[in-house]
Amino acid sequence: MNQIDANNTRLGFVGVGAMGSRIVRRLLANGYKVAVYDVNRANADALVVDGATVSDSLAALTSTSDVILSCLTNDEAVRSVYLDPEGIFAHAAPGTVVVEMSTIRPRTSREVARVGAQRGVSVLDVAISGSTPAMEQGTVTLLGGGDPKLFAAVEPIFKTIAKQYFLLGPSGSGASAKLVVNTLLGVGMQAIAEACALGEKEGLDRERLLTVLAKTAVVSPAHVGKLPRAANNDYSPQFPLRLMNKDLGLILETASDLNLVLPATEAAFRVNTEALARGPEQDFSIVIREMESRAQMDVKEAVEH
Repeated sequence: MNQIDANNTRLGFVGVGAMGSRIVRRLLANGYKVAVYDVNRANADALVVDGATVSDSLAALTSTSDVILSCLTNDEAVRSVYLDPEGIFAHAAPGTVVVEMSTIRPRTSREVARVGAQRGVSVLDVAISGSTPAMEQGTVTLLGGGDPKLFAAVEPIFKTIAKQYFLLGPSGSGASAKLVVNTLLGVGMQAIAEACALGEKEGLDRERLLTVLAKTAVVSPAHVGKLPRAANNDYSPQFPLRLMNKDLGLILETASDLNLVLPATEAAFRVNTEALARGPEQDFSIVIREMESRAQMDVKEAVEH
């Protein structure tokens, strides 16, 4: 396809929740014309003030879009949006480009790309590494899979929403890379939670410990901002626990398909799942509180015995 620019490329966006809405606002602020669709109409309507137009159906959105982007909750939503009889592929004209940005199974990404190709639609899987505040600031990293020429053609969009972007390989590679990245994200947060529980049980002041840890070289940039918020018991969601839990499940399922055992990830998933009782919309850093509570319960049980 020809190089994309804001003046002559019509964009459609499906799934304008917490992350998708922020992507759309960045695109609109940079001059793109964007039609939006969401099963929750209120999410789409909220973007009208920013300049978006709202489509009443996937068919309507597809008919007015040269490039369609999507950011959806899970594999089931992605398959429905693209593969259902009233989905995008049923209505897309040959030559349409799809940039699918959800965190899903690599095999689902490959299936969507394969079916798209049969309909004359080119598909990239481009996963997002970064939080909603990072998207607002345009500092996320994009992880892509698909045709190199198509990836290069879509670069103007990537430059609008991300600090950096990489093509990892053929279809499914972006989804695979996202699972790799989120393995580090989830296991790393579990390691921090265990370290904090150890320090507090050793008698270190909680607030001071978290403040100092955030200044050390061993805490990654993705985690460092979580520690001051945890020190204030602020677990409002930047990356909701339910999504981290879903991603850890996808990671372990994918590993199982490959006959690969990931013991640290399995342990992180168990604690993450138990922390869901504290509220699925809490930030995934709530595992810090989960491990602290376990340590406190150990002390209580020791005293009672």
